[in-house]
Amino acid sequence: MKEAHKLLIMIIKLIEECYGKEKITLNLHLSLHLCECSYDYRPLYSFWCFSFERMNGLLGSLPNSHRQIEPELMRRLMTEAQINDIINSSNEMYRFLMNSRNISESPITGCEEFPGKFLAPQSKDIHLEEQIYDLLIEYYEDTYVDSIFRKPFTENLPNSTIIINRVNRYGRCQICAETFGSAAATRHIKSSFVLAKFINRDGNSVDTYPGQIQFFFEHSVHLSSRNLTHKLAYIKWYKPANLTSRFHFSIDDDVETCNVELWEDSFYPSSRDNIIPIHNILGQFIPVKYKKSDRSNAREYLAVIPINRKFHLR
Repeated sequence: MKEAHKLLIMIIKLIEECYGKEKITLNLHLSLHLCECSYDYRPLYSFWCFSFERMNGLLGSLPNSHRQIEPELMRRLMTEAQINDIINSSNEMYRFLMNSRNISESPITGCEEFPGKFLAPQSKDIHLEEQIYDLLIEYYEDTYVDSIFRKPFTENLPNSTIIINRVNRYGRCQICAETFGSAAATRHIKSSFVLAKFINRDGNSVDTYPGQIQFFFEHSVHLSSRNLTHKLAYIKWYKPANLTSRFHFSIDDDVETCNVELWEDSFYPSSRDNIIPIHNILGQFIPVKYKKSDRSNAREYLAVIPINRKFHLR
């Protein structure tokens, strides 16, 4: 034991000579006491004398898949480190959730704060396709009804605002403890299917529509003497089936107790409704291809199975 201790001292001295004193870490310093402690093993070690051994024990006790332990543990530690921030911002989270549910009472423009951030893959300062660019201008016209918007190098209308075709595009968006994917992030396409509420054409009723996020993007516009950055999503919406097919599922013959619906497995044509603020996203759903009968020529629908929102609380 003493000989091993001498060799350990020699190694640490060599490290100091070759790499400098700053390389002598706390772990190396504590290892010089191993010999002394092994001869005097007292109750001190019932709560781990050495900090690195205590940490190893704590990390080893956390559940993991036993395949990629390091990144799993890091993700867990980073998530738990953000829990206090999420809890402290509970008022902001509450307002965000109320906005997504009560769209008729809480008009949203897209420049409001939200408890989250955009994630990679990302592309900075890119141009939208001309068709989507036109839809973005329509979105601003519907959102800010008292303002006039136009493209650059077009007729200079009085008090008009120019919409520049330059955005930051993202493949994912984290909102609270939940991450939404998109068709632009192929590895996360399963989380790209979302539900959102829309005010129907009658202006009074509200309905929920399923769709697939194509991408997220940020766009800035100078309005009311200030620069407003809007956080938006471009989404393709599924067509509704007829009422008989849509509410095909029920529990005890009561369609209102079952939230699984059948929709057409095709999208609406592109329109201004394809662009919405991320605040209007209600939640995710699981898409499943479904036939109402076993006949070979039976029509195939898309079964929409909603998923509850995720929140970390402790």
